[in-house]
Amino acid sequence: MFFIDTLELEGLGNRSYLAGGAHTAVAVDPPRDVDQVLAAAARRGVRISHVVETHVHNDYVSGGLDLARLTGAAYLVPAAARVSFDRTPVHDGDTFAVDDGISLRALATPGHTPHHTSYVLEERGAAVAVFTGGSLLIGTVGRPDLVEPRLTEELARAQHASAHRLAAELPDETEVLPTHGFGSFCSSAQADGDATTIGKEKAGNDALVQDVDSFVSALLAGLDDVPAYYAHMGPANATGPAPIDLTAPPVADAADITARLAAGEWVVDLRTRIAFARGHVAGSFNFEADGKIATYLAWLIPWGKPVTLLAESPEQLAKAQRELARVGIDRPAAAATGEPAEWISANEELRSFPRATFADLAALDPYEHRIVLDVRRDSERADGWIKDSVHIPIHQLHRRRRELPAGVVWVHCAGGMRAGIAASLLDAAGRDVVAVDDSFDAARSTGLPMVTGPRSGS
Repeated sequence: MFFIDTLELEGLGNRSYLAGGAHTAVAVDPPRDVDQVLAAAARRGVRISHVVETHVHNDYVSGGLDLARLTGAAYLVPAAARVSFDRTPVHDGDTFAVDDGISLRALATPGHTPHHTSYVLEERGAAVAVFTGGSLLIGTVGRPDLVEPRLTEELARAQHASAHRLAAELPDETEVLPTHGFGSFCSSAQADGDATTIGKEKAGNDALVQDVDSFVSALLAGLDDVPAYYAHMGPANATGPAPIDLTAPPVADAADITARLAAGEWVVDLRTRIAFARGHVAGSFNFEADGKIATYLAWLIPWGKPVTLLAESPEQLAKAQRELARVGIDRPAAAATGEPAEWISANEELRSFPRATFADLAALDPYEHRIVLDVRRDSERADGWIKDSVHIPIHQLHRRRRELPAGVVWVHCAGGMRAGIAASLLDAAGRDVVAVDDSFDAARSTGLPMVTGPRSGS
């Protein structure tokens, strides 16, 4: 009997897999922190014989090379991928024995990248699951615009063809196990659901129910901005990432934190947005450890800028350090744990700013001057927005904040997390800010004047 274990990477919206039989297993698209893959293998009592990459990843640093070195496993990488390390090049149709009666068969599925390869897990020659990486996802496909702008339409058409190949060659009951699509920006659209099969995708995936021209047109029209750090992930993975280092960073005291802020370094407070608003070190930024810290901090921070982390506990610090290492922010320059009062000198004071709801915003005197800042992405705002609000997506705010008029800024997103980040950025820049910590759905029932977006009708 075969097994398939799923390793969730919720912060990045990805999944990795360990699959095999009684004695040996294959690891598919492993994360940078390979200790969790090794732990999964130990729980199963199996040896990792193969480490598999469906493609050279653009959204995280792969642990594949390190895992192969640690286990002595064959490192399977698509032959057409341009990499700088020794690996077993994989061609369309190649088959690899994993365990007794269990094998892995390669299927070329270009689209997310030109070299993208899916792997069919077979038991006694029958397909039981397919690891689709960034090809066929749950209800959608991986985005085709991460490699080279001139190739985007060509790759979008390849995605359509690859989805049809998978649907034609695999039985309807074959389980589809993608790497992306659970919140990852590598997905071309938000995926719904947690599990799927070839048969389910044939019934509802746009790539399988639309003709190629309609599919490509809709796919390209729906693409949103890509996190800036993606530009660094592909080259790092092609060169061969260094092993992860999760040892504790140097301890920062109050004087050190002040000096780092004065030097223009980033000091990041990992506490909740509620705690941060109540009191924080002046000049620090708030990226919640339990939010999508890897995505948003890596997106906003100038690449290579030193970062000091402030955490409530060593556990919170370690979790954030692990998340950041997955996207190439390898070593915090320093860190401190405890309470914010411990992070400032005796002659300093903590800063704070108010939090509010959309009802609070609606209750303001209509003649009271205030700026409403919407930091959602373009695709989110297309469904509707507050009349006269200023729109600057969160990932553009740090360089565009001077565009905001004078006055108190009421900043909102779709749910509160990104508004907390934005409020901290503006507060650090000396602006008076109110963080709207509320669901945007609530804005429609408060009496706030709304503009209906083209996607939601008129």
